[in-house]
Amino acid sequence: MTTITGIAALGAGLAALGAGIGIGLIGGNATQAIARQPEASGDIRGAMILAAALVEGAALIAIIFSFLMK
Repeated sequence: MTTITGIAALGAGLAALGAGIGIGLIGGNATQAIARQPEASGDIRGAMILAAALVEGAALIAIIFSFLMK
């Protein structure tokens, strides 16, 4: 395995790790918000799904760029 391939794999792993942490924080905070205000659960859920999709999209772009750079 060349150095560039190893760096690309490291970049992809860090992007996946960051996305996992980000989505976990989004889900945890949304759960706390729904527990505090159950009547706003629909709005909170929608915002949570949108934020999770944006985090996942950023992670996919980072993974693609890390493999394109090798």
